[in-house]
Amino acid sequence: MKTISNTESYSFSNKNEKILNDFINSNTNPYVLRAKNNVAIKNIITRKLGNNVYDFIGKHLQAFRLFDVLLCDTRDKDTINLYQKESFQAIVNLHEVNHYRRINKFFETVNSKLPEGGLFINTLETYETRKQRILQKFPKPLNHLYYCYDFILHRICPKLKWTKKLYFKITKGHGRVLTKAEILGRLYSCGFNILEEKTIDDQLYFVAKKAKKPIYDMNPTYGPLISLKRVGKNGKLINVYKLRTMHPYSEYLQEYVFQKNNLKKGGKLKDDFRISNMGKLLRKYWIDELPMVINFLKGDMKLIGGRPLSSHYFSLYTKELQEKRVKFKPGLIPPFYADMPETLDEIIASEMKYLNAYEKKPFLTDIWYSFKIIKNIVIKGKRSF
Repeated sequence: MKTISNTESYSFSNKNEKILNDFINSNTNPYVLRAKNNVAIKNIITRKLGNNVYDFIGKHLQAFRLFDVLLCDTRDKDTINLYQKESFQAIVNLHEVNHYRRINKFFETVNSKLPEGGLFINTLETYETRKQRILQKFPKPLNHLYYCYDFILHRICPKLKWTKKLYFKITKGHGRVLTKAEILGRLYSCGFNILEEKTIDDQLYFVAKKAKKPIYDMNPTYGPLISLKRVGKNGKLINVYKLRTMHPYSEYLQEYVFQKNNLKKGGKLKDDFRISNMGKLLRKYWIDELPMVINFLKGDMKLIGGRPLSSHYFSLYTKELQEKRVKFKPGLIPPFYADMPETLDEIIASEMKYLNAYEKKPFLTDIWYSFKIIKNIVIKGKRSF
């Protein structure tokens, strides 16, 4: 590993020109620059990636007045591990996340080298951009055939138990297909908050701020059947089973997506990039909710009742409704389909009306709501989107 180290400032003399060129032209070696002068960072980034990329990165370094920066181009976490805990104010890695062998381990290592509030800046090629690149590169119908091959090899094989080991043995982790939702979700699970993301020259660049220590999620949900933590009776968290409709690690992004997009009619999040194309189809016909029958059989849920909510969504409800909600089990079929509310306030009013009635006459209330729900769904064709 070649390292350029300077704890004062960095000047671009002829003596250092070769080392700088090595850094700029390197595709495989883990070159590292540590400097307290943004001139060094600007010179390398603009020469390697262009002014637009530096403008995006530089404004965050300058806004936070961060000058003790580790600038690197590496896929090896051990390059970062050479330094002591909380060694830098910011770490900027120009190497694509797509080529990391262990993505979470790399992010966790970066987390350990930053103080709280420190910045991590990195880049990746997203699944959507990669798809367009492949479809435009080859003529029809070869482009679609190659795209299917690429997706199966670099997206599906790394996640299946019986192909995962062989895949990483052959590819060493290079060139994986990754979605924006998965990478941003991994960052949140590793203790970062996203400050900004931007696509420049078909590359997604992100600026993340260290907010806490990593969660160290040892059981990420990759398969079609997932288990999600939801607020149940007495405020106890229960595992609710569903068919996957979102990309992996999306559960960590609910607050981020809410802050960015808020809610649309029906209480759903607007422009939710976490939902896959297949997920949209499953949600349209409620197929994704069929596994919740397992929760019904286990006794965690009843037939009619408030939808099981994540802790973040639950926090959006009024204190009065929160206290009322946890008195009862959540339901497979929510009262939402009886009233078809559109705004969050209307959803809150709808659930409160149902719970007040259920508290007085549970059996008759559920019978009455069942008829209203069947009428809206079967006869009127109502949906929750």
